[in-house]
Order: sequence, then C-alpha cells, then structure tokens
Amino acid sequence: MLDALSPAPKAALSLHALAGQGFLFATGIENSAPTIQGGRIRRDQMAECGHYDHWRQDFALVKELGCDVLRYGPQIHATLRAPGRHDWSFADEGFAELRRLGIVPVVDLCHFGLPDFLGDFQNPDFPEIFADYARAFALRFPWVQLYTPVNEMFITAVFSAKYGWWNEQRRDDRSYVTAIKHIVRANVLAMHAILEVRPDAIFIQSESTEHFHPECPAALPHAEHRNAERFLTLDLNYGRRVCSAMYEYLMDNGMTRDEYHFFQRGSALRRHCIMGNDWYVTNEHLIAGDGHSRWAGEVFGYDTVTRDYHARYGLPVMHTETNMDEGPRGDEAERWLWKQWSGLMRLRRDGVPVLGFTWYSLTDQIDWNHALREQRGDVNPRGLYDLDRNIRTVGRAYRRLIETWKPVLRADSHCLTLPVSA
Repeated sequence: MLDALSPAPKAALSLHALAGQGFLFATGIENSAPTIQGGRIRRDQMAECGHYDHWRQDFALVKELGCDVLRYGPQIHATLRAPGRHDWSFADEGFAELRRLGIVPVVDLCHFGLPDFLGDFQNPDFPEIFADYARAFALRFPWVQLYTPVNEMFITAVFSAKYGWWNEQRRDDRSYVTAIKHIVRANVLAMHAILEVRPDAIFIQSESTEHFHPECPAALPHAEHRNAERFLTLDLNYGRRVCSAMYEYLMDNGMTRDEYHFFQRGSALRRHCIMGNDWYVTNEHLIAGDGHSRWAGEVFGYDTVTRDYHARYGLPVMHTETNMDEGPRGDEAERWLWKQWSGLMRLRRDGVPVLGFTWYSLTDQIDWNHALREQRGDVNPRGLYDLDRNIRTVGRAYRRLIETWKPVLRADSHCLTLPVSA
C-alpha cells in the first residue's frame, strides 16, 4: 500500500538462515523494465511474462526446484511513485510469501529502467532519490539481508547511452560516462543507505562479465580499450583506481576529479560485497579493425573470463545469471547448464571461492532475442518453466543438479551461512 495508508511492519524476530547449506542455488524472476521509443513504451517483463498474475505459483515452483535463493525485487517504476512516496502493496504480499516459504531473496531494486518522473540515467537526481528508496525498502523489510541495488550497471549504461537501445537512447561518449557515474553513484549510495538500516547487509553485484577479442592487428587498440572499459562500473563501485587510459576517457567526457574521488572512497564497502557475474553466449565479442564489434560466441568461456575478474577484485564470486534457449533438439539449454556448472566447479577446484549459481530466469522471457528493443511478443524458450508454468527439460536437469550436488557442497563448501555478521 501507499506509505500514508500502511505503516511499516515491525522488525522481524528471526532471519532466514541457510545453516549448513554453504552454497546458494538460485533462480530469478525476470524483472527488466527499460523504456523504448523515447519513453513511450515500458518493457515490464513481470507483466509480459505473467508474474503479476501467477506470483504465488511462481514462488511455489522455486520451492519445487529445491532452490533456496531467488533473485527478485519490486518494480521501481511501480513502487517509487515520487521522491519519498512509495506503493508497497505488491511487495508486501510477495515478500511475506517468500518469507513464509523460506526462500531467501536477493533483492533487485533497479533492473534497467527508472520511474517516469525520473526519466532516464542522465538525470543527476537519480542517485540520491534511489538511495532514499533503498533505505525505505530496508526499513520496511528489515529481515532481508542480500541485495543487488542496481542490476548489471555496465549493461544498463551501454544499452541506454552507448548503443542507444533503451531509456535515453543516446550514442555518445559524454552521455555514456554520465550514465556510468550516475548508475554507480546510485549503487554506492544505496549500499550505504541499506547498511544504515541493516549493518550486516551483503551486496551481490550482478554484473555482466565480458571479453573483447581483436580480429586483426588493426583491432588491437580497440580491443584494449573495450577490455579496460568493461571494468569501469566495478572499478568505480569497489573504489579501485582505473587505468590511465580510462581515467583520461572519464575526464574527457564529463567526470570531474571530485566525482572520481567520491568513488575512490568506496573501498570500505568491499567487505560487504560478493562479485556476482553473469555469463551468456553473447558475452564475448570480436572487434574489427574499424572498432565495430559483433558477438564471437563462446571462445574462452565462463571460467577463464571469471578468473580475470576475480584476480582483479579478489572478492568471493557468485554466478548470478545464465541461460540458453531450448532449441530444436530439446537439449541445448540442458547442455549449456552442465557446461556452466563444469566451469564453475573448475574455478572452485582452482581455489576461487564461488558461493552460488543461478539459472535466470524461472520462466521463459519475451523479446530478449531483440534485447527488448522491439515489441514483437516473441517467446524466448530459456526458462526453467515455460509461460504456462510447465517445467522444461533444463528445469528437470537443474532440479537433479541441486538434488545431487547439495549434499556434496554442504560437506565441502566455503561455509557461507546466513545471516552473516559484518
């Protein structure tokens, strides 16, 4: 309900715990909601994929799979009505049911889009208003410990202000840097705001993991630039100094020294962070001599590229998104699942602390084959369940994987137990 009509509930007396679990098996409810066509159309995947009508059934399916964890969050455009004014009606019901079922949410507060009154990621008011929203959520649901404040900061900025696909639909470097600094500042301020309410909060940065391959010698400088640029959002978020080329790029395109220094003060948040990384067959790119890129398919793979990210940040890792369409053979998604799982297990064998795995999302999606740029209504058969909530082959495979690996990882784990004391 609206804040004025519904007082916040009292703090919970107990917290969800994963004592003895040691590894987070997760899925997610797809809640992307960018705007297209100059803001005239909202691509709310919760609506398009039927979650608003089937949310109780969806949560029951999560339990049926054996998942302990769900990437989930209220839609910011429907919940944040104006600065300091919220409609919690849908969130109140949903989070009460998650708690009743014993499903641990990783709360996704901003997934690719903003409320209409904020417009887009060029708006300098976004970071502070978003931080206030994050604080309000934490106050209303004090039992929640795990958060992804802004989902895929890199992709949000790239698709909105570099490729011109969503939201502000811009294609210039200054708009791109503006989006980056507003998005990451919002994420950092939200983490601080949540910690004021929940000092032992844990933040799982669900971020796209990328690599750019040069096609020819002329492509080398372009690939070098893109391979440095892919780290910008996490570097700023974790208070890590960027390389000299990226520093010049940021300064040349509108970031001030004071803004850069703000991000450098963020390293204290690292102890609250798990580096969540997302991996799809589209995450490796081939760069041509003119600087243009195209998808390369899987060349290095999840484990190789993730090792680069872990070496850079030294944080625990969670595989926070992957999927593959079920193709004509019927086993394409299942094969991808086992390939991802094998890469994850190799990382663990090599000493990288991988704490969890996620197939995203619970159900099929709509129009992601067009990156939501076109409203065609194409069903993407990449969920654990189809849109009629019938389990897919990959759903059965994931359920078996959880059943067989859970007892093994319980005995041989990195001992993550929730709640974690900060």
